[in-house]
Amino acid sequence: MLPIEVNVCSSIGFRTVKRIVEGTTSSHDDAIAIEAPLEIRLHYHRQGKRVSRSLVTTMRTPGNDRELALGFLHSEGVIQSLHDVRLVHACRRGDRVRVYLAKHVIFNTSSQRRFLSNSSCGVCGTTSLDHLPSGRCLTAEQGPFVEVETIFSLPAQLSHAQVAFQRTGGLHAAGLATSSGELFIVREDVGRHNALDKVIGSQLAAGTLSNTNSILMMSSRASFELVQKASLAGIAILATVGAPTTLAIDMAVEMNMTLVGFVRSDRFNIYSHPHRILGI
Repeated sequence: MLPIEVNVCSSIGFRTVKRIVEGTTSSHDDAIAIEAPLEIRLHYHRQGKRVSRSLVTTMRTPGNDRELALGFLHSEGVIQSLHDVRLVHACRRGDRVRVYLAKHVIFNTSSQRRFLSNSSCGVCGTTSLDHLPSGRCLTAEQGPFVEVETIFSLPAQLSHAQVAFQRTGGLHAAGLATSSGELFIVREDVGRHNALDKVIGSQLAAGTLSNTNSILMMSSRASFELVQKASLAGIAILATVGAPTTLAIDMAVEMNMTLVGFVRSDRFNIYSHPHRILGI
């Protein structure tokens, strides 16, 4: 069994609550998921000059902020690999990450959106549908190809690895598993898209994103931005505990991605490209 990489970090805070059980009131210090703003500031070269600008302020759960920044930039099409990044610096106050792009990267300011992103949506604030980044079309031959039982095993593994969720009940999780169903990395966040960006950023930093042959398991529903981010990362199978949206299904079909929803220990639905699920 592979060791699962998780990171609770500073994701949990505490607040005093009044708890009522069977008519009895008591006070307790309750574990609460932290939601706080993070500014991602971009440094790049334009016409021979150094430019610095705030790209986005996103509401996220603190922890793995550099991974979040890298994953976000990859999902937005700003960077393609770690070779496009010269330095990633997280400020000590914990509310800003500075990303310094390599000189060869051309940053197109006209096509990039600027917005305050909340913790539930990764595309809010886009000024035009034309500005939504498109996914990367996968090939039909691109794996992994997995057994039905492998998909059945993923929800319990992800739930077991959700350390912060077990204490707060308020966080989403994204995890990558091998084709044999061994979960090897999990990230948690109040935002499902942030959790996925952290996973993508971790693989980008490790230099393994281009070799993705893994299953992505999410604790949330499947929305458009999750399919878009996963396809850009070269992930061919996306499985979620919740339901997909129509736009998520349509994009998964277009991107040749296998989209699986309502995953439980004994059942799931396949919405697109079922050929990667063996034994059906």
